[in-house]
Amino acid sequence: MTGGDLKLRDIHDRMFQSFGPQKWWPGDSPWEVCVGAVLTQNTNWGNVEKAIVNLKRARLVPAGSADHGIALRYAEKTAGYPKEELAELIRPSGYFNLKADRLAAVARWWLENAAPIMANMDVNYARKSLLEVKGVGPETADSILLYAFDMPTFVVDAYTKRIMARVRGISENIHYEDLRRLFMDNLEEDSALFNEFHALFVRLAKDFCRKKGCGGAGCPLLQTCRSSVAAGNTKCESAESPPAETAKG
Repeated sequence: MTGGDLKLRDIHDRMFQSFGPQKWWPGDSPWEVCVGAVLTQNTNWGNVEKAIVNLKRARLVPAGSADHGIALRYAEKTAGYPKEELAELIRPSGYFNLKADRLAAVARWWLENAAPIMANMDVNYARKSLLEVKGVGPETADSILLYAFDMPTFVVDAYTKRIMARVRGISENIHYEDLRRLFMDNLEEDSALFNEFHALFVRLAKDFCRKKGCGGAGCPLLQTCRSSVAAGNTKCESAESPPAETAKG
């Protein structure tokens, strides 16, 4: 079976058999997941973790598990927190002034929409409302809805595009919505499946499918990778650069 013939579910299953469950996204509460999705823009997850530690100390993020109802208190406090102080707390994540504005805006969105979303679980309404928040793009919106609200929407990131380009011959410049629709139209509408699939893409990209080449033997998709098959490779060669950092993803 060549890369172009490999079905999406087969891609998932091969990665899952190799890596097992990823228990993704990191976070003790839905609000922490939401905050992480905002802060991870243009930085790596290690920096996000430092910022979240600061936010927990300031009691803007729950220190432990908390449901959506409890999260409202933290969102309310974040929405009204002085911008300069909020920016200083999230400084480790970079672009801290810009992200302070975005985080406050998402907090206001949470206050207005979290309860209605949990009541009706309408993913199209939720996605539309979140994309209207300044600074929230499709990847951030889908990450929040999938991982913080357990809603069935597929998250596409640079790793997804890279792997799908190598396994299915899809252009890495494909529009976000076009690639998202490929997954949404050809997989069962299952938030747990979407969650695991995206997390497995992150794992594969960090361990093997790196930007400058494959990072070592053992890649579960090696035999279906277009670049490897075209070159007649049966095993990977080490990449010259370390794996890319990601939030999630």
